[in-house]
Amino acid sequence: MLLTWIAEVADEPLVLEPADRRVEWETNTWWLNAGDDDRQALTVPEVVAAFERTAEGIRLRIREMGFAGVATFYVWHDEQAGQLRCSTGTVAADQLPFGGAYVPTGDLGQVVEGFLSDREPGVVAWADLEDVQEESEAWREQEARPFPVWVRGVGGR
Repeated sequence: MLLTWIAEVADEPLVLEPADRRVEWETNTWWLNAGDDDRQALTVPEVVAAFERTAEGIRLRIREMGFAGVATFYVWHDEQAGQLRCSTGTVAADQLPFGGAYVPTGDLGQVVEGFLSDREPGVVAWADLEDVQEESEAWREQEARPFPVWVRGVGGR
């Protein structure tokens, strides 16, 4: 089912509005999940290939729209939600609309591997939680650790 949903992203509504990034985000961002059976049955190369086909489909749509500006299709693993997420925006890879630190990468395999190997998606073990009353140095370091985001240029530039 995950591969089908990834493919469908290429045909969903697409808004390219550099003056209104909020509308872009709300329209172009997708949350994808997979059940245990799907996670176990799928391979990293299958999921990577599906996203690459989707990125190419979006690139072709953008070309047909006549949009000549910068546009990026990007994918990340939201560990807290246990989901893969993807979006398209009229921003460069180093200007994605994340509130935290991220690292643009050309290696989608590492992003997908983290998602597929997550045996308890969206669950944080008690042992991994820390008391917020004691904001330790380790907690600040963990919060600042950048996460990988696969990026693919799909715009006219």
